[in-house]
Amino acid sequence: MENEKEIPTSICKDIPNLHSSFVDTFVDFSVSGLFLPPPPLPSPPPTRLPSPKCLIAIGDLHGNLNKLKQALRLVGLIDSSDNYTGGSATIVQVGDILDRDDDELKILYFLEKLKRQAARCGGSFVTMNGNHEIMNIEGDFCYVTEGGVEEFRVWLEWFREGNKMKSLCQGLKPLKDPLEGIEVEFRGANKKFHEGFKLNKPKLSRNQVGLITKKTIMALCDSQSMI
Repeated sequence: MENEKEIPTSICKDIPNLHSSFVDTFVDFSVSGLFLPPPPLPSPPPTRLPSPKCLIAIGDLHGNLNKLKQALRLVGLIDSSDNYTGGSATIVQVGDILDRDDDELKILYFLEKLKRQAARCGGSFVTMNGNHEIMNIEGDFCYVTEGGVEEFRVWLEWFREGNKMKSLCQGLKPLKDPLEGIEVEFRGANKKFHEGFKLNKPKLSRNQVGLITKKTIMALCDSQSMI
């Protein structure tokens, strides 16, 4: 029995990064049904871009994945298999992904896939925070749906299972729970929804609220996204 307990650690000892990458891919696929391309090198989100030959802006999505795909196909940005076909175009999603419908997390994953595919094709796919993302970050969940919260709760369960798998491997940095440092109470909200609420914050932290190209300004403006 002692040898059996040592097997996972000994297998992972020399390949911690490969093990971690496999676990992340497993968790992402289990939640979204997508295999994400390798991410580009990390860099701060842009606030200024050179004036592109083709600039496409996409407005409020509000948790409706099917409508997003219909819009992207309409302008030739994805094919029938939902893969990026926009070439060197610059696409900006100007916020309000969250609230009103149930596919919030699926949209975030889908847009992340398109970001990575666009980068490999010489294009750029930028996501911004709108007023509904800001509302979620500030703890205002008046437009959140029960299905949307459930999506994030299920992701948390898979993420924590992934952390357990990673903990079997030597050589990885200490693992951090995604809710660490985030408030644990939301006044006026049913406690069964709290974990789902808390997960919106770290998921949105990499998005900006403004973007400038040579001829265009895109920004969060009151209750609407402005172009």
